[in-house]
Amino acid sequence: MSNLLPLIRNECLKIIKKKRFYVILLILIVLVPMFTYAQMRSAERSREKFNSDWRLEIQQQIIDNQNSLGSDRIPEEWKTYRRIFVQQLQYYLHHDVNPNEPSGVTFTREFMDNSVTLFIPLLIMAVASDLVSAERTTGTIKMLLTRPVKRWKVLFSKMTALLMFVSLIVLSTFAISYFISGLAFGFKGFNIPVFTGFKISGDSLDMSTVHAVPQWKYMLMQGGLIWFVSVVVALLAFMISVLVRSTAASIVVMMAALIAGSILTNMASAWTTAKYLFMVNLGLTSYLSGTPAPIEGMSLSFSMAVLAVWGAASVIISFAVFTKRDILN
Repeated sequence: MSNLLPLIRNECLKIIKKKRFYVILLILIVLVPMFTYAQMRSAERSREKFNSDWRLEIQQQIIDNQNSLGSDRIPEEWKTYRRIFVQQLQYYLHHDVNPNEPSGVTFTREFMDNSVTLFIPLLIMAVASDLVSAERTTGTIKMLLTRPVKRWKVLFSKMTALLMFVSLIVLSTFAISYFISGLAFGFKGFNIPVFTGFKISGDSLDMSTVHAVPQWKYMLMQGGLIWFVSVVVALLAFMISVLVRSTAASIVVMMAALIAGSILTNMASAWTTAKYLFMVNLGLTSYLSGTPAPIEGMSLSFSMAVLAVWGAASVIISFAVFTKRDILN
């Protein structure tokens, strides 16, 4: 352990010197105000249209979705989603809870829900994709491996530093989103009830296990799932960085996989085998809100198990390749 701490500290300094983390913070500081402004304008239009009565807005959403079910131009899987969405809206309406109560906390919750499958993984990838490949490109890995330190310790220190920054990125995304949106919508809203526990069976929604939790507790569960997804994405990007010599190739491979995942999530309902791909299982937070799974048979425990297998396999492959490969040539 005494040998590992200086190595981990050294790897953290390398990541900081690359200034990738500062770029990520800058991206968040630039984009979050844009999303906040768009949400604020949308909320203003809704208030004007429905005279500040959120019940009228929910009722209109229910009517619009029910009317769309009769259209032949809408795919059947989209109709299934809308039937379930209508049942959820009716549940919120019946229990007199506004699911879109404007606040910094609500904005942060929705922003993180929408970011977990692509935006946050792309931020993670910016740090993870070149931890090893960049040093092979520049040749600094040769100097590192000539020191009397076992290879597995070198790789372990890199992976540990990466996971520390992954946690920091997730935490920073939450903090920046809440602070900036709080300036526009207010910082209250932690105790607003949010319903979770929806169980989906075909086109119907089982509400026997639905229960209300304070929004702060919901966000703790959401944050844990987002962190888990981020760790798996980081480990996969780390493996690609070990396997591929070129930093550019490493980034392209991970970016292609993430974008393909967002496409498959919307199009692969008939391809049941796709549910074993890691990128289709990134939307863990959707299970909390009761959003239908992209492929039948998927559940929170299933998706977490699939991601855990992918993450464990990437760690095994990374260490097996790094400790055996002739890096010095």
